[in-house]
Amino acid sequence: MILIVDALNKHKFPMVLDQMFRLRARVFAGRLGWDVTITDGREEDQFDALDPAYVIGLDEAGNVVACVRALQTTGPHMLSDVFHAILDGEPPLRSATLWESTRFCVDTERLGRGRSRGSVTYATSELMLGAVEYAMRSGISDVVTVIDPVMDRVLKRSGNAPYDYVGKTVQMGKAAALAGLLDCTEERAASIREVAGIEGEVFLTDDEALALPAIAAHVPRKSALEIYCDEQIAAARNVDERIAALKLKAALADKIRSHSQVGA
Repeated sequence: MILIVDALNKHKFPMVLDQMFRLRARVFAGRLGWDVTITDGREEDQFDALDPAYVIGLDEAGNVVACVRALQTTGPHMLSDVFHAILDGEPPLRSATLWESTRFCVDTERLGRGRSRGSVTYATSELMLGAVEYAMRSGISDVVTVIDPVMDRVLKRSGNAPYDYVGKTVQMGKAAALAGLLDCTEERAASIREVAGIEGEVFLTDDEALALPAIAAHVPRKSALEIYCDEQIAAARNVDERIAALKLKAALADKIRSHSQVGA
């Protein structure tokens, strides 16, 4: 199951993001030995501060089992600012319809082997599919991704092979790094689905994700007052009634906030 978390809904999923950053720390610093910054058990970098979109794989309970970051290339991104040696002197690729995919990882500790649901192979393919279909829905035509030769082989085995490469392969610490280009098309999505045997919708809505046990356990319960306000907003018969209900909710929230600050 795939959940998209971005600047618009990240306030709803702090637990999901925390699990994602901790997974990245275990994979990139622990398993792969990359030179990344770990703070309080979380791996975050300067590009996470730019409000990227995260394509996140969840298990049936709502635990994070896979993730990848999608970032616009019109601003700072890893290929232009960190892995620029790959470009071999060529200018960075920049386009509103070309995004960068980085920090792809899967939780091999939580997931099993084989190819069925709950396996590393299935979660990997589902995350690839989620990234491609999210891109298509968002008007993104192509993705550039910095990978190592192992990941390049994984992409090819998954029906998700790059159609071209950018620059040259360079040594980055202990591993080689190269940049592949992937088009975000129905054909690519169908290829991933066929290889992995994935059928149907893979995306969760925010409400569906919030109802999963591991996530719901961290969602603050609404007060009776909040529930009443939300019911009034939903029951509004016209714009004026909706605005009045929204103003009431905002005023009550301000009052509750001011009382809590006095008490503190």
